[in-house]
Amino acid sequence: MHVLVTGCAGFIGSHLCERLIADGHRVVGIDAFRDYYPRPDKELNLTQLALEDKFDMVEADLVDVDLAPLVRDADVVYHLAAQAGVRKSFGAFDEYTADNLVATQRVFAAALEHGCRRVVWASSSSVYGDAEQYPTIEDVTPTMPRSPYGVTKRACEDLAGIYRGLGLSEVGLRYFTVYGPRQRPDMAMRKLCEALYGGDVFPLYGDGGQSRDFTYVADAVDATVRCGETERPLPLYNVGGGEEATMSHVIATLEDLAGREIPLERHDVQRGDVRRTCADTTRARETLGWSPTTGVREGLKQELAWVSALRTSPVG
Repeated sequence: MHVLVTGCAGFIGSHLCERLIADGHRVVGIDAFRDYYPRPDKELNLTQLALEDKFDMVEADLVDVDLAPLVRDADVVYHLAAQAGVRKSFGAFDEYTADNLVATQRVFAAALEHGCRRVVWASSSSVYGDAEQYPTIEDVTPTMPRSPYGVTKRACEDLAGIYRGLGLSEVGLRYFTVYGPRQRPDMAMRKLCEALYGGDVFPLYGDGGQSRDFTYVADAVDATVRCGETERPLPLYNVGGGEEATMSHVIATLEDLAGREIPLERHDVQRGDVRRTCADTTRARETLGWSPTTGVREGLKQELAWVSALRTSPVG
């Protein structure tokens, strides 16, 4: 099978490409190398892929690239490219509109025009905001995003509905706090691991009681692949790790794994941050045969080992 992966040099995208190639598919990846975080980090993500005969890389911007030659031969498009980050979205909404809304609309339109079998694309748990009840359930829990980023992802879900009505087979994934090796440097777990190995003091926003449904990257990738391969997937899935944990618990677990304390600097809660996320994944279990397999402690162990190796290597 020929597939196209947007955002291929990113955290989830690079893992997804490796999984697809391991499954025997030919992959074309596209990435714009936005300066949201350093280009060398993304190039490092592509280290293994650069050695693969079944992987081709295209550096281009989805907002203006000619998508026809990229989509025409693709059986499935995995659209992960986006401008991420809740807090930054308050000051750069024009970037988020272009990279999330405009880019996604162009991918949907091109896939429909050229007869692509399916588009699997990344939404976000941020569409839920601070829910009134937990766990949050697709098509049941109201979506009330609290950040411009969340608004763009919610709007992408509306776009998906429009193109689905026109005949496009598409599946949206509401990822819940994905973590693991190659996690973006702005994410909390990555920063915590870095702080353990001589990085910056970790800024803890709030009292540490805020909790997240943490999802290990290999589990997120597995759900994503299943959405591309399942004959009749539903239009929307929660992808959560099945183990909710507070920031205080994550900090204590990492300190226990590393045998040292994390230097903390306490701050007030930031705008856009929600108190809790918790996914109901019944739909994914019942229709995709998917369930997460990596718990928080094991996942943190893997990310901590990756950060340790990164900081001690000649290129780290």
